[in-house]
Amino acid sequence: MAKSTNSKAPTKKSAQKKSTSINADASSNFKPEDSKIAGTSPEKETGLQKLFADGIMDIYWAENHLVKALPKMINAAASPELQNAFTDHLEVTKTHVSRLEEVFSLMGKKPKAKKCDAMEGLSKEGEGTIESTDSGTAARDQGLIMAARKVEHYEMVAYGGLSKLAATLGHNDVSEILKQTLAEENEADELLTTIADNSNLPDAVVNDEEPK
Repeated sequence: MAKSTNSKAPTKKSAQKKSTSINADASSNFKPEDSKIAGTSPEKETGLQKLFADGIMDIYWAENHLVKALPKMINAAASPELQNAFTDHLEVTKTHVSRLEEVFSLMGKKPKAKKCDAMEGLSKEGEGTIESTDSGTAARDQGLIMAARKVEHYEMVAYGGLSKLAATLGHNDVSEILKQTLAEENEADELLTTIADNSNLPDAVVNDEEPK
């Protein structure tokens, strides 16, 4: 009996060691510094990180697309003030692209774009405005301003949300960079609003027919 007992003891201890080893291997990929959100599960955190990464790639595509779209709007605008606003924002947009590349670097990733369907649609809407209005008219300028403001509002929502996500994930340096761009998008929207308000629109055409 003694011999039988001694033969079982090492077996039990070996099983315990094996179990400990398996648990250690299973947790070896998790690093405490990776967990930035108190009180959330690793699954939840991974979801937020993926949402943030997708959002950055999306807005990176959008900004690069806008760099290509703005020259068309500059050429189509009739008002010198509107032309200057678009020209200035083109340079600012190039800066936004560079900032996003800095964000990728801070996150330890290479810059990568993910097609932004929203920006593509807004860009096509702007092109449609150019095609459907006459050159040099207030209608075209007002249409361009409306199209541009829709773009600004999309970017404002995107940068505002991404800035908050970055802060939640503990990337405060990234959050501050995104806030800076958000402020510039707000300024652009305010300038476009001012230009629209100060435009001298022609009097509306009055229809003499009685309403049906």
